[in-house]
Amino acid sequence: MLIHSASQLLTLSGGPQRGTTLGELNLLPDGAVLTHGERIVEVGQSSDLLARHPHETLLDAGGRVVMPGFVDPHTHLIFAGDRAMEFEQRLQGKSYLEILASGGGILSTVKATRAASASQLTGLLRQRARQLLRLGTTTAEVKTGYGLELDSEIAQLMVIAEFSDPLSPDLVPTFLPAHAIPPEYKGDSAGYTRLVMDGMLPQAKDLWQQRFPGRPLPFVDVFCERGAFTLEESRLILSRAAALGFPLKIHADEFENLGGASLAAELGAASADHLVCTSPADIHTLAGSQTIAVSLPCTPFGLGETAYTPARDILKAGGLLALASDFNPGTAWSGNMQFVLALACRYLKLTPAQAIAAATINAAAAIQRDDSIGSLEPGKLAHLLILDTDDYRQLGYRFGANLVTTVIKNEQVISNPEDAGC
Repeated sequence: MLIHSASQLLTLSGGPQRGTTLGELNLLPDGAVLTHGERIVEVGQSSDLLARHPHETLLDAGGRVVMPGFVDPHTHLIFAGDRAMEFEQRLQGKSYLEILASGGGILSTVKATRAASASQLTGLLRQRARQLLRLGTTTAEVKTGYGLELDSEIAQLMVIAEFSDPLSPDLVPTFLPAHAIPPEYKGDSAGYTRLVMDGMLPQAKDLWQQRFPGRPLPFVDVFCERGAFTLEESRLILSRAAALGFPLKIHADEFENLGGASLAAELGAASADHLVCTSPADIHTLAGSQTIAVSLPCTPFGLGETAYTPARDILKAGGLLALASDFNPGTAWSGNMQFVLALACRYLKLTPAQAIAAATINAAAAIQRDDSIGSLEPGKLAHLLILDTDDYRQLGYRFGANLVTTVIKNEQVISNPEDAGC
């Protein structure tokens, strides 16, 4: 298939973008992309590719923007229930940590998720994932973390790993049993930490290798935060995971600066996520590493907070910055990466070009998939979007509507039935 006549073809070629280089779209006017099967074969000017490939199936972009599919490197898509009551409580003045300490927050979702069957969780995951694809996300990381016991955590991991749906993004699994201290271990975080290290991680690895021989292990993540896991507990869990061969991620500095970002850099984690309260010293350490700083602007927005990731400081220090939705039931029930870009432009002070790069090629690097997705280059998967605009700057500028008219994912061409131009 030859997708041609793009007003602006955003290739994002050249790999992840660090520091002040963020935002290099490597734009081709009147661009075209040739795909064979699931892969991109060639990228160039429309006139050139049309002349050299006259017998290909054609898809006319109609003078609109063509760009890579969004990559969402941090979601919690698999859960049951909701927390609308807690939203109301926050509006009445209770903080997130106060609600968590009283048995709400993550623990409320744990109760509902433990009670759900695998088929129910699969149905909920499919419903949410399909919505993400319609909004332009073609790859999404998905975490466990709402079981906090071996059987439930493993069940969630298997649902994510076995999920396949042509109308959904490709899913990248993350094992997050260290999301909170379960009620059975209240007051004994050290005991639960030992259970994760010595019980859950080894058993998850054994089962994964039995079920998916030759497939890379999932990421392992930990919530390093007051009320969850201390810096030392996080170090123990992640070090154990690394010794078992798992790639690493970390939730860090969402509410307090505990040093999780520096720990991520030290251990070679793929990403450190949230980073709202990260200190200048931690930013400097993170910027000197290959660990991606992932900002989740929907979360402070959802909490009604005014502090966001210090993105400009991270870029000034030379760091790698990505964007994600943090889709979850408690603080950010939205997987709309277009809205993430709008928030990033306003509160992280990114330009539209920087936000797009952070949501494509850099986001792909945050899940160690930048060799196959995140840009439009020969050999990569054919994950493309056609927008209902001729100018990429409409992303970030406009919000509240879906600008994606067509999603091309491998060999599927999915057109949005809705009017994207409102």
